[in-house]
Amino acid sequence: QTYWQILPLGPVSYGDSPYSPFSVYAGNPYYIDLELIINEGLINEKDCEILESMINTQVDYERQFYNRYDVLFKVYVNSKEMLENEINIFESENKWVLDYALFMALKYKNKQLPWYEWDDDIVNRDENAIKKIKIQLNTEIRFWVFLQYIFYKQYFKLKEYANKKGLLIIGDIPIYAAEDSVDVWCNSQLFMLDEKKIPCLVAGVPPDGFSKTGQLWGNPVYNWEYLKETSYMWWIDRIEWSFKLYDSVRIDHFRGFDEFWAVPYGSENAVNGKWLKAYGMELFEKLKEKLGNLNIIAEDLGIINSSVIALKNNAGFPGMKVLQFAFDGNAENPYLPKTYEENSVAYTGTHDNDTLNGWFNKLSESAKQYVLNTLGIKIEKANEEKNINYKIINILYMSKANLCIVPMQDFLCLGSQARINIPSTLGNNWQWRVSKELLNHDLAEKIKKMVINSDR
Repeated sequence: QTYWQILPLGPVSYGDSPYSPFSVYAGNPYYIDLELIINEGLINEKDCEILESMINTQVDYERQFYNRYDVLFKVYVNSKEMLENEINIFESENKWVLDYALFMALKYKNKQLPWYEWDDDIVNRDENAIKKIKIQLNTEIRFWVFLQYIFYKQYFKLKEYANKKGLLIIGDIPIYAAEDSVDVWCNSQLFMLDEKKIPCLVAGVPPDGFSKTGQLWGNPVYNWEYLKETSYMWWIDRIEWSFKLYDSVRIDHFRGFDEFWAVPYGSENAVNGKWLKAYGMELFEKLKEKLGNLNIIAEDLGIINSSVIALKNNAGFPGMKVLQFAFDGNAENPYLPKTYEENSVAYTGTHDNDTLNGWFNKLSESAKQYVLNTLGIKIEKANEEKNINYKIINILYMSKANLCIVPMQDFLCLGSQARINIPSTLGNNWQWRVSKELLNHDLAEKIKKMVINSDR
């Protein structure tokens, strides 16, 4: 196993989705390892007891939201003088962090209201008003800078450790910025907003296999004309930052770099949208000029036409092959393992799918048999169906795809209770956690055996 793919790391807002962060640059303080901080003597275990949950298989976001920042503020108070020089260096090297820190300080001052509901002079970033509020909220701003310093100090130690073990990290970046984000507040000209900074059009996808009414994401869509005029610098800076964090980058909703589904602001669903043109190839050419070859994975799922395929091929990016989409009766379905090209990444499922076990067990008996027949899997014993996962994973491993990514839930043969997200729903998502005892020697040996047998 050489690659570890992770979800976006940004600080989450209401609904806890990592695809709607408050910043495309910042890290989520929920990930800050308090054990490391305890070991440094900056807080003690008793300080952290309030964060302990009775359930270790789910994230308790409510407990984190109401208590974690109090614990982290103690860390800040106990260490700010000692770390002041290091924090100042971090701040000078990461220009985005001051805007983010101000944004978060203002969110708490305004009782979590979105930025477009703050005072007009702050919404419009009046220079005198911003200067005044920075003085007023100085302690709070320094605290949010400190959290990013700690987050990235820990993250880069983790990345260094992983790389030394021969493990490469695939990051995942959302194509869009959230409406309630520092990115939209500070860079409103990048997006299709009106004079009151209200989105004219918002992002989503039309009706598909996931939803009959489409998916209404609600993110402001990009003003591609402005991006072009500014030589795509916002995107270039963002991708350059991503390659500091990750060894490879999966870009969510690659379709949006060719054309994007734009829905009138205020719509109840994504049915009445329209496709608008993006300038993805120009952007990727500029990126290659600045950064060289790009180790990018294109999330080319959903409604894909010939121009999206041409964009992906011209850019040279591998696309995604998701096994769960393969069984529609078409013998040449592009998600069937026998059809995979080398320049692709095979998945049993993504964060938007049910677990492999959950998906298979919900099929009718005839549909199950169709899957087994199509994949050439024979069930010889009555209880073998319970462990169908490894037979399916092995078929992916034996495919031509250069890379295979298997969600941990599928290696662990877990059912729908371990599903991490159901698209177009709010609440009860992004909560699943793996418990340490499941990551054992037996699991390692199973995976190792498949890797060796498939010559991966």
